[in-house]
Amino acid sequence: MARPLLLRSDSDAVSVRAAARAAKDGGQARRFLALVAICEGSAEAAKIGEVTPQIVRDWVMTFNAAGPAGLIDPGGARCGALAANRPVSVGLGRIQISVSRQTMSRQLRAMGLRKLSVRPRHHAQAEEAIEHFQKVSRLVWRKSPPRRVSPLNE
Repeated sequence: MARPLLLRSDSDAVSVRAAARAAKDGGQARRFLALVAICEGSAEAAKIGEVTPQIVRDWVMTFNAAGPAGLIDPGGARCGALAANRPVSVGLGRIQISVSRQTMSRQLRAMGLRKLSVRPRHHAQAEEAIEHFQKVSRLVWRKSPPRRVSPLNE
């Protein structure tokens, strides 16, 4: 049977929850909340962190070794993520909601919707060539040659 995960002795559920509230990185806050579940004795840490139990175990080991700073996303901000996380404003009558594109995309995917994009075109594509290749060839009808009758069938 596996040994239970234990956090470092200077951390308890209250201090880890406070660190989650103070976290600027969303991933770090999610990792802290998974550790709070471990402190409280819940078996739901992997579900809260939306990862496998092995990854939660790795988070505990990292937290015990490096403290709260060890749970910051090592990749940091990516160039694409910086452009994609600009807030999108949606007006619903008099209510104004602002969410990031990533959150909007995640919610649309959860509803079963997908992003549609235009099919890419080559910059030097000729319109006449497209029409030429899309035309259906005319069928040439030929009369079948007469069948030979074998002398055995007569």
